[in-house]
Amino acid sequence: MAGNMSLAKPGYDRRCSLIMWLTVSFFYAFQYILRVLPGILMDDVMVRFSMDAMLFGQFSGTYYIGYALAHLPIGIMLDRCGPKKIVPTCVLLSVIGILPLIFAAHWTWPILGRMFTGIGSSAAILGVFKVIRLAFEERRFARMLSISTSIGLMGAIYGGAPVRQLHASFGYASIVMGLAIMGIVLAILCHVTIPATIDSKEHMEGNRNVFSALVKILTNSKVVLLCLSAGLMVGPLEGFADSWGPKFLNRVHGIDLTHASFLSSLIFVGMCFGSPVLSFIAEKSRHYFDTIIISGILMLAVLTSIAVCVAIPRLIIVAGFLIVGLCSSYQILVIYKISMLVGKEMVGLATALANMIIMIFGYAFHGAIGSTIKICSRFGEEFSLRCGIAVIPLALLLGCLGSYWVRKMAKEI
Repeated sequence: MAGNMSLAKPGYDRRCSLIMWLTVSFFYAFQYILRVLPGILMDDVMVRFSMDAMLFGQFSGTYYIGYALAHLPIGIMLDRCGPKKIVPTCVLLSVIGILPLIFAAHWTWPILGRMFTGIGSSAAILGVFKVIRLAFEERRFARMLSISTSIGLMGAIYGGAPVRQLHASFGYASIVMGLAIMGIVLAILCHVTIPATIDSKEHMEGNRNVFSALVKILTNSKVVLLCLSAGLMVGPLEGFADSWGPKFLNRVHGIDLTHASFLSSLIFVGMCFGSPVLSFIAEKSRHYFDTIIISGILMLAVLTSIAVCVAIPRLIIVAGFLIVGLCSSYQILVIYKISMLVGKEMVGLATALANMIIMIFGYAFHGAIGSTIKICSRFGEEFSLRCGIAVIPLALLLGCLGSYWVRKMAKEI
């Protein structure tokens, strides 16, 4: 028995803990598939609901509004009610959000549904945090979280070219219905595998002081500026890779949609390896801000080349997107630095707030890209797409400058 309990906390069976963790990790992967789905269904959605580029940008970006705004409430509910109730409910909410794509007749419903999908998806990573902390020893947290992150990113990877091929074979409605059925099954599995044993009183006192803690965090200029800078740097992941990348590569660089989806998903592949690599570099060098800034500069170089150059060899695109994915892991370093800029009693709330602010920039990027494409459409599709994607390197430049300013404020050498 002692061997079985070497991984799990006392009171949790090792096998049950692993099954529970694995089920919630699959939800994390599932929400990544839903996150990148607009990039696959772009043409179908725009035709079915008579959307222009600006409206489609709103449709794609509303996910991040729901995701970000739900972060703090869902975090508190997970502490008070436990993951057994909250996680399955949020899985179903994310499924409800995609159903208007096949049952609605007007574009307002898919946009509203996209927000519901974002709200439900917010519980995925928070549920992973909660389940790992509940069921596993503290020293296992980082290891289990890194595996969960890899599982989640596999959802983003397989939500690209493989789903695109299924879409080509079975059609738009079949893909959406299949994902809905998958989500319902996943919700049932979450309810069955997650036990009702919850430490609901553990954070009750902290929850009573949420407002005062929020005021302290939001009046910390270094924390706020670093969050905003990190949000400005999230465009390659939450603007290009999850929606606009496949269409851009197809229309501008002449790559067929299946290969374009595969190439865009390489950003997520790079991110799988980037988390440990960037963390190791920053830890060994002790230059966290420099690592963040250099990551931004590398992403800036790659996205500028993609947006401006007329002909780029396929191998260069592959290498560039892997580098962008690796550098997108800068978010982990940002979260770490923010945890160092606040008191220990506010670390959990500060990191949740930081993730919320970073994610809400996803909406801003989709809206800005879509609006730019529409404004420039009079000059031709290729030119308008180049202008739209150019929003990302411009924001990266501002993000790097903001991070450098926080570095000076924090006086890190």
